Amino acid sequence: MRLFFLLPFLHCSLHTKCTGCTYSNYSSSFDHSHKTTMASSTGGFTSEKAASKDGHISPIDHGSSVDGDQFYEDPKAAQRLLRKCDLRLIPILGSLYLVSFLDRSNIANARLFHLETSLNMPSNGFNNCLWIFYLPFVVVEIPSNLFMSLNKIKPNHWLAGAMLILGIVSMCQGLTRSYEGLLVCRFIMGIMEAALPPGAALLIGQYYKRSEFYIRFSYFICFALLGSAFSGLLAYAIYNLDGLHGYEAWRWIFILEGLFTFAFGVVAWFIIPSFPQDAIFLTAEERAMLLARLRHDRGTERLDFKGINWIRVFSDWKVWSFTIIYFCADMGAASISSFTPTILAELHWTAQRAQVMSIPIWMVGIVVTLSTSYASGKLSLRWPFVLVGAIFALVGFCIQYAQINPPGVRYFSLYIIAFGSFMQFPILIGWLNSNLRGRPQQAIASAVQLGVGNCANFVASNVFIKTQSPRYPVGFATGIGLAALGVLCTILVTAALAWHNRQFDTRRSRTKDDDQEHFRYVL
Repeated sequence: MRLFFLLPFLHCSLHTKCTGCTYSNYSSSFDHSHKTTMASSTGGFTSEKAASKDGHISPIDHGSSVDGDQFYEDPKAAQRLLRKCDLRLIPILGSLYLVSFLDRSNIANARLFHLETSLNMPSNGFNNCLWIFYLPFVVVEIPSNLFMSLNKIKPNHWLAGAMLILGIVSMCQGLTRSYEGLLVCRFIMGIMEAALPPGAALLIGQYYKRSEFYIRFSYFICFALLGSAFSGLLAYAIYNLDGLHGYEAWRWIFILEGLFTFAFGVVAWFIIPSFPQDAIFLTAEERAMLLARLRHDRGTERLDFKGINWIRVFSDWKVWSFTIIYFCADMGAASISSFTPTILAELHWTAQRAQVMSIPIWMVGIVVTLSTSYASGKLSLRWPFVLVGAIFALVGFCIQYAQINPPGVRYFSLYIIAFGSFMQFPILIGWLNSNLRGRPQQAIASAVQLGVGNCANFVASNVFIKTQSPRYPVGFATGIGLAALGVLCTILVTAALAWHNRQFDTRRSRTKDDDQEHFRYVL
């Protein structure tokens, strides 16, 4: 996936008089053959540029100061640049995630409108429809992200193309006449949707420092929550189409929501930008400024995918530790996304009321996720928010397992499972990538985190057993165990990172390590 940068702007150097921020000794360029000098001006950012044949821009190494090269940035110019990137990236990528999440989870809404009866599905048929989606989803994420990271195809073509196919196949779900046909559609949808979450994170991370990434990726995550809220609202409205042109209401859910995905895919084809080096919506000066500030934040970037990168990723304890925590958090999210309408219906509510009552759960999740991501970025702290989220999810699963009455208590527990789980995602993804360097490592590690972490959906798909309704003891007990594991792993990972930082400080005091000069593990 991508670079998720962290470290706030440094204050101005004592040796430099300027109104902006001073960055010293930033590392070498994407391509050392291209030269660019950057300096501050009273109006913002000015640059002396030299572009290579492929349009990449790099800093000149004058070696004119004791600390190496210096980069001066006007905060106002930086804010203008960030706003421009925000408007180009977040709305379109978030919208794609919204409609794709609708297509992924709307089968839970369709279930309440007699999907299983209409297609003569076996008792475990619904669970099979869930896990068969995630089988290709988790397998394809890593190669998809590598392919996109290697610039083999433009991000807009890769991501939008996947959404176009996803929309078509989603509509086909509403036309299928057999259970087997539905399984085939779900399998293909898993392949197509695997491109978006890691690919979007990869692309977003290319444009922002680590401290700037969290709130923006939380916006992206919240579009999925918004999609879940819309799913209940749309299902409630679409119910009135039952019987139109001979199609049941559940078919119209798939057809109309698949049509939304296809339409957004067409728009995204023309709007999603490329990576910063080739971003045509930025001027050459803006590209130079963007690349320089990112280089200082993360150090030298290596663009090769030699075997050493694979070895580093798959032998890195941080990758697997954060993946386990993500897996535990995703158990809560998968349970809520796939089974909330069913759980609410078990409270003896009508199908229509269950759809409507699911909406506030997601809206509260949006508010909490945005708030915690913003606070995490401002405080430059990750672990407290992940730990609190895991504890909330643990409490929610305990309430569901105990079947505490009245039903309002169980309904409330769905809120805390939802926001406790979802608030962890943007922070966890950014936390891992903040502690890795270079596009290859980050692309592989993030895809591993998402791919393996999303295997929790296999668990959720098979532990909520229809014959155990309405108590679902196995499902909620599994949620309790994984939430507790998430709490424990978060504590251990935080302690380990703090220990390594102390080791870095001790080592730096004795010898100079240029590759880690601006790098510390983020807690």
